[in-house]
Amino acid sequence: MQLSDFDFELDDSLIALRPLATRSASRLFVQDGATRHHAQVSDLGQFLRPGDMLVFNDTKVIPARLFGKRIRGDIEAKIEITLTKEDGPMWQALAKPARKLAIGDRIVFDGLEAVVEGKSDTGTIFLSFSKTGPEFFAALATAGVMPLPPYIAAKRPADATDNLSYQTVFARNEGAIAAPTASLHFDEALLKSLADQGVGSTFVTLHVGIGTFLPVKVDDIADHVMHAEWGQVTAQAADAINQTRKEGGRIIPVGTTALRLIETAAKGGQMQPWTGDTDIFITPGYRFQIANGLMTNFHLPKSTLMMLVSALMGPEMIKDIYDEAIAQKYRFFSYGDASLLLPGPSG
Repeated sequence: MQLSDFDFELDDSLIALRPLATRSASRLFVQDGATRHHAQVSDLGQFLRPGDMLVFNDTKVIPARLFGKRIRGDIEAKIEITLTKEDGPMWQALAKPARKLAIGDRIVFDGLEAVVEGKSDTGTIFLSFSKTGPEFFAALATAGVMPLPPYIAAKRPADATDNLSYQTVFARNEGAIAAPTASLHFDEALLKSLADQGVGSTFVTLHVGIGTFLPVKVDDIADHVMHAEWGQVTAQAADAINQTRKEGGRIIPVGTTALRLIETAAKGGQMQPWTGDTDIFITPGYRFQIANGLMTNFHLPKSTLMMLVSALMGPEMIKDIYDEAIAQKYRFFSYGDASLLLPGPSG
């Protein structure tokens, strides 16, 4: 398929620059087979059954954007760093301006220092920091700011409210540079309501990386190479998903990151404990092994996420859904509204 197959026109006014004050107050576009509903996220339980299971990504977004000084001898210059991935004892990062950095340069931030250990042809730099482990993350919390998506950052800077609103209520495993945004709609009251209804839940971890924002640059999507991201499915999560499937419940990942991870960890229709980097690329024609549906936000045109939802629902159905969402003025992207996509028959 061609990249143009996943394009659509979107007015800038529909891009959500901030979330709603109440997480679960966002609108919910429900496509259940051929049946369509317009609701709120707080109504989610009406469209789920006792015995269904939601799979959440419990990654925690780090304040990965850093502003500091590059020091080389007596020369100092301002520089901006965005951490992209932990890489053994070092961190991969992007820099502005990157071309002026040299191996051995020291970069000083507020309470944190780094040394440039390497540079790649793709623009990635490799940094070793003066602190590691919990001390590093504690210093980063002071020195860094939230790495808002480019379509938000271009219109406003990150501020203190993003420290809470761009983080899920169950975030616990640090390492992501972008939030699993479908999960931003969940608050404690909604989670409790769903549990009381008999809807199960489990958690997996996928550290969302820079690939979620990188544009697809090839005309034939078969030529696109996905950015690898680190993930983990514990034995406990795998067992819970397998048991739910055995008992006839549906597995509904919340967010494309959770979906990609459980499909990576599946073998022969069964979940396996799994840890490693995944670069799974889901496009129309893919046969889903575990996921029976998906809760997700509305995605960027010509993105790999548009290709994923088109694989789940069919390209024509997704085009129709997005046309109606635009007509109904749903809010798009990370801080926007949500959709519940259930490809099976209604009922």
